[in-house]
Amino acid sequence: MFGRKQVATLVAEFLGTGVLTLLILSVQRSTIGVPFFVALAAGLTLTLMVFSLGKASGPNLNPAITIALWTARRLPSLTAALYIAVQLLGAWAAYYLYTYFVNSTLQSVGGHFTSRVLVAEGVGTAIFAFGWAAAIYQRLNAAATASVAGLAYMIGIIAASPAAIGLLNPAVALGTRAWVWGTYALGPVLGAVIGVNLYAMLFTAPKKAAAKKK
Repeated sequence: MFGRKQVATLVAEFLGTGVLTLLILSVQRSTIGVPFFVALAAGLTLTLMVFSLGKASGPNLNPAITIALWTARRLPSLTAALYIAVQLLGAWAAYYLYTYFVNSTLQSVGGHFTSRVLVAEGVGTAIFAFGWAAAIYQRLNAAATASVAGLAYMIGIIAASPAAIGLLNPAVALGTRAWVWGTYALGPVLGAVIGVNLYAMLFTAPKKAAAKKK
């Protein structure tokens, strides 16, 4: 059965992803919805959420990051599956909250599959995931982890924006009506897997070497 800690973890992923989606929607659909301001809002929001919820869940707030950490054996399978489920639910709830606020439905902005969008989302997410992995593997404190995650997210969005919306998060893609399997879902997952595992393989000390240092 789920205890208080497990429930808090899932609620943190739900709330964090929902707030992130809501803020991106609010800026993206406003008169200042240019890539830089979307990136700035997303980065600041992620920083706040990671710092606020860090003790509860980690947190991930992004199915692509969750899958990447699972491939790097940083998360068990059941935990990863539950994280992804509540992240998608959080983004879905944010969409309906936003449409309630503006009293209107939103048109899809995902478009159709193009390789440029896939690559752009993948590259942007790889940059973001690489920074996130650095914070995790270096075991930074809560404030530093939140700052690095937010900055990496902002930089990744800006890097992806010339060819794509720059969401770098399948849950946010769902919540912003940009859900396209081949681009805004698959692109971030591939990029995150590459970014996290690249850092883990090349820029962390082998377990044996780390044990000797201790």
